[in-house]
Amino acid sequence: MKPVALSKARLRHFVKLHQKKYRDGEGLFLAEGLRTVRELCLHLPEKDMLVALLIKDGEAESACFAEPYGGKVFVVTEKECAQLAATSTSQGVFGVFRQQPLERYESEEKPEQSLIIALDDVQDPGNVGTILRTAVWFGADAMICSSGTVDRYNPKVVRSCAGSLFTLLHYGVEQLHEELHRLQTIGYSLVCSSLDGRDFRELAPRPNKIVLVIGNEANGISEAITAQADFLVRIPHCGEKAGVESLNASVSAAILLERLTLG
Repeated sequence: MKPVALSKARLRHFVKLHQKKYRDGEGLFLAEGLRTVRELCLHLPEKDMLVALLIKDGEAESACFAEPYGGKVFVVTEKECAQLAATSTSQGVFGVFRQQPLERYESEEKPEQSLIIALDDVQDPGNVGTILRTAVWFGADAMICSSGTVDRYNPKVVRSCAGSLFTLLHYGVEQLHEELHRLQTIGYSLVCSSLDGRDFRELAPRPNKIVLVIGNEANGISEAITAQADFLVRIPHCGEKAGVESLNASVSAAILLERLTLG
């Protein structure tokens, strides 16, 4: 592997990927950190999904995973790392990748059991990334995001999902309730997390094909989607009175995903 210096033109181009309009316009995203970039490279759907690997001079040994991509590896200086980084302390390893092709989930094979997770205006990047990674762990088939959900290629989402962006089909829709209705017409039951729902342990028998909806951190699931739900479920608290108003969105998603897949 003989990396070459990154040109100023490419540096300016890649730095712009911190802005959503440029990510969307180019169909690219920027990933940062050794673990995240390595995991993305290990799970590339196609080799051309990797555009460039940017490694700080002197860090090549720690980035030995980059050897198969020699023609796409570039050396960057510490100053250039500071321009590329979205964190206060850069690890000196960056990757520029193509975004997943935009395609909806289609249940053509009609699996006997299937789980999809849908995010209704979840706005915290850490929550979205953590939910995506958790969905992968529990074998979800897809993640669907409303137009009000934070960009899945936001740098904080990319970091928090720790390189799992290529291991799950995920896509955004303008009208989430319409996409959920489409899935209901092909046999999916809509399960919505709600403080007004039944104890989630009472969901029996469990439907074979489920869309689990997680709502906005402050306002929960929208009224339109709540109205079309097949089941409203809640996670009960211990004791007579809860010490907090609600659980974090990603924690709720993890508990419900575990019960729906392993319970």
